[in-house]
Amino acid sequence: MERWKPSYDCEEDAMAAPSVCPVAETVPTAQRIFGDISTNRLWTFRVRVNEMLSVCEQLGIVGSCEALGNWKHTGAALMTREESQDEDEDGHVWTAQVYIPRHCDTQYRYVVFGVDATSEQLLVRRWEVQLEPRCIKEWDEQPPECQETFGCVNGQEKVDRGWLTKESLVQLKFFYAPFTWKQRMKRRLVHVKVTPMNLRIPTTGCAEMAPVSTLEDSLSNDTHDTRENGGDSTAFAFSEVVTLSADSCEIRTQEQFGTACSATDLVIFHLTVADLDNVAYLVDLYSYKSKVEREDGPPHHLGYHYVLPNLFKRSEGNLELPITCAKTHRPLGMMKLGYLIVKPSSHSAHMDMRVSYTRYWNNKWTGLDVGHRGSGTSFKAMDAVIRENTITSLKNAAEHGADMVEFDVQLSKDLVPVVYHDFMIYVSLKSKCSMQEHDFLSLPMRELTLEQLKKLKVYHTAEGLSRETRSFHNDDLLEHQPFPQLADVLEALDEHIGFNIEIKWSQRLQDGRMEEEFEHVVDRNLYIDCILDVVLRKAGSRRIVFSCFDPDICTMLRYKQNRYPVMFLTLGHTTKYQKYMDPRGNAMETAVWHAVAMELLGIVAHTEDLLRDPSQVNLAKERGLVLFCWGDDNNSKDTIKLLKELGLHAIIYDKMDVLTTKEVKQSVFLLQAKDSQKEMLKLQALEMGHVWHTSASGSEEQQA
Repeated sequence: MERWKPSYDCEEDAMAAPSVCPVAETVPTAQRIFGDISTNRLWTFRVRVNEMLSVCEQLGIVGSCEALGNWKHTGAALMTREESQDEDEDGHVWTAQVYIPRHCDTQYRYVVFGVDATSEQLLVRRWEVQLEPRCIKEWDEQPPECQETFGCVNGQEKVDRGWLTKESLVQLKFFYAPFTWKQRMKRRLVHVKVTPMNLRIPTTGCAEMAPVSTLEDSLSNDTHDTRENGGDSTAFAFSEVVTLSADSCEIRTQEQFGTACSATDLVIFHLTVADLDNVAYLVDLYSYKSKVEREDGPPHHLGYHYVLPNLFKRSEGNLELPITCAKTHRPLGMMKLGYLIVKPSSHSAHMDMRVSYTRYWNNKWTGLDVGHRGSGTSFKAMDAVIRENTITSLKNAAEHGADMVEFDVQLSKDLVPVVYHDFMIYVSLKSKCSMQEHDFLSLPMRELTLEQLKKLKVYHTAEGLSRETRSFHNDDLLEHQPFPQLADVLEALDEHIGFNIEIKWSQRLQDGRMEEEFEHVVDRNLYIDCILDVVLRKAGSRRIVFSCFDPDICTMLRYKQNRYPVMFLTLGHTTKYQKYMDPRGNAMETAVWHAVAMELLGIVAHTEDLLRDPSQVNLAKERGLVLFCWGDDNNSKDTIKLLKELGLHAIIYDKMDVLTTKEVKQSVFLLQAKDSQKEMLKLQALEMGHVWHTSASGSEEQQA
């Protein structure tokens, strides 16, 4: 896949803290004139869309001037569709006339919006994400019959799904045909269709609003009286689906009679809804009696179930639901499904569209050195002198040439993001000077506030289990202390050091146990929002990549913001760790399919799995994914060299001061920033009539 070219000035603007922008009124585009007419000119935008938009989708323009929303989606200029002369023509042309500034360049992007006719709310469905947006130069004249193509800029086609602004995302997961039937039904291949239904009693005229989809294309109309009183008609929503497989792992519109859910399928229904509390989900089940019937006619409508919103007690969970026979309306069987609810964060509605890095990776960023927990794990290696996941550990890795540092983030009891790896800690019950077997109390880290973590004598899990304490250099100094706040880490390290922030979230294992024997107390949405709030306020222009072993956390990170990339941490085939109940991270194939489906940047693979089968590197890269790797196997110069030769984009390992082979101990981001600054100085020198001279030593300097 072709990658963006770097543009560091653009990156600094994009990483700036988001600002609040009021919602603009939706008025005819050509009438939206901002400022004196003498300082503006009328420009006609025409763009071809090579896909059919749904009835509630509309093209728009967002850009760098007030008439285009100043990069805010709420102020975008909406376009109108031109009447097509050829009814069989694929795609269609959209147009708008907008007054843009005369005396400066105007940058812009095309966006596919979902438009709620009732609330006039705009949902960002898909948008152009080239690193450099389209641009109308100050001196450009309106070309005759100008027509652009949505998603294609300078030969690069790059379109991403939007992020959540005010709407919510509901995912229903049907993994491995989770149906329990009577004996005669067990071998049937079931097709599933999910339709969001409006529960709100409409006011006059609301029933006439066009929904995103209607039930006329479903055989369930003879079973469900969906139009009675207009109250439970289909809701304003976008109902899509993805099957995680080699053949089909991109989110798509549902087919008329649903999606096959066989015993080997991982099917996720991807439902974007504007009014989460007032939407139910009609699950229809269909089946073909034979292959001949599948080719010649519609399927048999087996059964259905209404999933009501009050069943969603938390942001994630599992439901066991009865299947009602479509013909007799009697119980026919049971189905088990998982669900995930993603809500917008407090920053979501105010994020701009100037630039996005959610799937950006520079071609020059290959074989990067990433410091694992900073300078490495300090409780596996007895010769470690710096405590892991401390500011000092992170700084030490940076000083020895780390391009990025990887560290773990979780929340304290008072919801403060802190850097720490283990879910459990040991607390001393007596004096800090003594340590006997009866002195310890094992606690989940989440049960202590930040103040308690700072004041109590806290021991690592390895110390608590072995009853042997570890001492580290200057352990009493502030930057050597465990549990640094994420906000402090963001401020303490040079901004040219990239961050790989791993979100800690315990999962259920294949044997049914929780990873750390406790259930979650804090809701997923709140958990992620607390971490994102700190990053979005404090990160500045730093390169940041999020990662997590939980695939649903990765999905939430992707759809709650439009700025930072997300990578899926995987176990793969391993003998060292217990596998998770969720199958998506237990094999490289399913991890790749999930990453492609959710538009993640890539995979952080387990090196044990890559060394077992190096061909898996190409499996990810052929799908356009970025590939990092982690694991104890990385702590070898020979292994690091092999992984770089295989084309890994980054290797996460311990002891950066010992294992790195870098001659210049600086991050790639700092070196590129210096090169960029040199180029700027050269241009300035040429403009001033000066000569840029390269000395015999290779250094460059300006001469009069």
